[in-house]
Parts: sequence; structure tokens; C-alpha cells
Amino acid sequence: MRVQVKKMSLVDVMIHRQGSFLVRAIHFIFGILISLFFRRIELYNSENIPKKSGLIFVSNHPNALIDPLLLFVALPRNIAFLAKSTLFKMPIVGFLIKAVGALPLYRQQDSGQDVSKNQETFTLTRELLKRGGAIAIFPEGVSHDSPKLLPLKTGAARIGLGAVSSGKNPASLDLKIVPVGLYYTNKTTFRSEALLHFGEPIDVSPVELDEDGQPSKHEVKELTAKIDEGLRKVTVNAETDDELEIARVAEEVFTSTTPYRENLAERLDILQKYLAEPQNVDDEKLQKRLAEYDKKLQKLGIESEFLTLADYSKKFILKHALLRSWYLFLLLPLVIIGTVLHFPAYQICALIASREIKKRHYDMASTVKALSGLVLMPLTWIIIAGILDYFYDWKIALLSIPFLFLCGWVALRVLEEINELRGWLKAITVFFLKREKFLRLLAERKTLFEKLKKEV
Repeated sequence: MRVQVKKMSLVDVMIHRQGSFLVRAIHFIFGILISLFFRRIELYNSENIPKKSGLIFVSNHPNALIDPLLLFVALPRNIAFLAKSTLFKMPIVGFLIKAVGALPLYRQQDSGQDVSKNQETFTLTRELLKRGGAIAIFPEGVSHDSPKLLPLKTGAARIGLGAVSSGKNPASLDLKIVPVGLYYTNKTTFRSEALLHFGEPIDVSPVELDEDGQPSKHEVKELTAKIDEGLRKVTVNAETDDELEIARVAEEVFTSTTPYRENLAERLDILQKYLAEPQNVDDEKLQKRLAEYDKKLQKLGIESEFLTLADYSKKFILKHALLRSWYLFLLLPLVIIGTVLHFPAYQICALIASREIKKRHYDMASTVKALSGLVLMPLTWIIIAGILDYFYDWKIALLSIPFLFLCGWVALRVLEEINELRGWLKAITVFFLKREKFLRLLAERKTLFEKLKKEV
């Protein structure tokens, strides 16, 4: 069954964004950064978001600072973040999160933090919610690389219950908690894809508060359990990394055999259904076959979707490859300029990110890469403009900045297309020169697909 998703449009989001000039400017800059970092951003079930209620968005947290940046840009409501207090002390990050109205959370695991200050933060948060505002919080408490949701902290539940239960007329506040599942096709890779999956809003009803103005532990635990259930419905949860990897192979087999592979929401749905199935002996055999199938693909250097080449004639394949690539030669001058001039900045970004990956800090790698790019790419333009100003004049220097941005953007898109075409070219080569192995893999994919149909 096909599902309907919305692709995030930076223009649409900017038109509807409200706030001060500074907030709009920051939103614009972050919007460009996120649009450059991700090739595609989709929103699924965004119609679930109430337009006027007080809202608490709760989300999983797999990707450090990229997660709040993505929510800040993509959510259709103005939001205030609850962020760990240590971020407010960082030179650039601190200024930015203060400018967009973020509120500090003081955590016990952060040394030297006075957790009693959280009471003031909660008071400010409740006042914001009572005005019909919206906040976003990551109830896991930390970003992580776990293949499943971590146990949730109780902050979101306590804030919600406190907001609707305090004041002269508690019942007058319409407050809902909206689970947001963040799904990345590859969270450490530049120009990957992202999905925001919105769950059903959870109603928050007034409760009796104690003498300190706090809800009971039982009611907090009960609402936190509802939040946990809501988040699990919109996220991928596997017991181990190996289990998740096999699930991804299964998803690729399934989607490469159907016309639905362009839809991230459906790909997520397949992963969830596969992982939700109870394991038995037959499933273990299927997992081994999926692993072997994946190894064969890697050995040939192709992906599952490339096996669809067998459905077409050799003439059609060559014609389609030519039609898809001819215009790239016309853009070659801009690509060369953009690639050469931005190469040093790109390499530095990649080097910094690779250090995080070596430390197995996968949740930080993309953040470091994005933030480095945000600084180093404009710095590249400024340096080149300065050189042009020194040797020529300021007019040429000024005009060079948009030209350099254009060259960088064209180079990015063309190299992205070339990389994809290179994958298809490799598959075409295997299709022509190792046809027997190619067709065997195709037959194996069909067999695996028939078995997977019963599960997903």
C-alpha cells in the first residue's frame, strides 16, 4: 500500500516561519545547511500536527546536533528547544541556541551542574505552553549510536503534566505531545536522506499536583510509557547492529523488487515490520541467506536495485545511460572550478569527521562535518574574494561570491549524479561481462522477495 509523504521545501517553510529578524536569519542559514547536507527530506503524517494547541515534540536522538537543526528547520511550528546546559557555554553554539529561544536542562551526569535550576526552566516552559507555544525535547537524554530507543527520561511527562495541571483554570490548556521519529538512510554520509515520521498526538490531561507543584511519580511514569510507545511506533528498533544490518538488506531486497523504493516512509515501514516479527528457525535460515546474498553483491560491487537491469534490453540500457549523462559534459567547466576551489575545505571537513568515526562517535560525525562546512565553505569564498580584491577590484571580488556558491552547488549535484551513474555503469559492466552471476543473483533476489512478502 502506497503512503503519501511531503518533501520538505525550504521556500514553503521560510514563508510560514515567524519570529524576529535574527530568528528568521538563523532559520534561513540552517535551512540552507540542512538542504545541502541532505539530498532529500520527507515528512510523513505531518497532518497529525495540531495547528493551535500547545505542543511538546518528543524525538529520538541518533545524530547529535543535526537532529535539533533538522527539527528546527522542518517542523511547521515555531519551537523552543530544551537543550543540555553545557551547550550554552560553547562559543558559537551557545549564541545560536540562545538566539532561537532554547532553554537549558541541567543534568546530573554533567559535572558542576546545579540540577535545582531545572525548576526555573520548567516554569518558563509551562508558561510558553500555556500561551499555545511549542517545545521540542529528546527524552532519551543523549544522542547515541544504539540501534534502538534508549530508556526515556521523565522530563517531557513532568513538563506536560505540570503545564496542564497548574494555574487558575488548568483545563483551559489544550496540550498534546507529538512523537517524531527521525530516520536517516545513512547518518554519517553527506547528501544522504532523512525522514520525519510524526506519530499520533498524545493528549495530556490535568492531574492533582503535590505541595511542591509536582505530579505524582505514578502519573509521570504512566505518561512516559505512552510517550515511549508512541516513539517506538515511528522509529526503528533492533536488538543489535547485526540484526539491523540484516533488516536493511531485507528492505533493499523488498524495495528493489517493487516500484516503492523512492519513498522513505515505506522503507521505514518495511524495516519496522521485519524487525517486529518473532524469530524462529526459518527466520534464522532467511537471515543467513540474506547475509550471503549481501556478500555476493558486495563482491561484485553492485547494489540490489541494479539487478533490475535484467528487465531491459542492452540497447535500451545504453540509450538510457547516454540520455541521463550527456548534459553533465555541458556543466563540466563549472564542476571543475567548484571542485578545485572547494577541495581543501571538503577534505578538512572529511578529516575532522573521520576522527569522530574512528572513535566510534558516529552520532557526532555528521554534526562535525556539517558545522565544519558551515564555517570552511564561506571562509573559502571570503579568501578567494580577498585575493581578487587585492589583484583586481572590489566589484569582481563581490561578484565572485555568488559565482563560487553556484560552482560549488553545481559541482555537488553533478558529482552526486556521476557517483550514482558510476554505480549503474559498474552494474552494466557486470551485466554484460558476468551475466551468469548477475542472473543468479537476480533469481536469488526473487526467491528472497517471495519469502519476505510473508513477513512484511
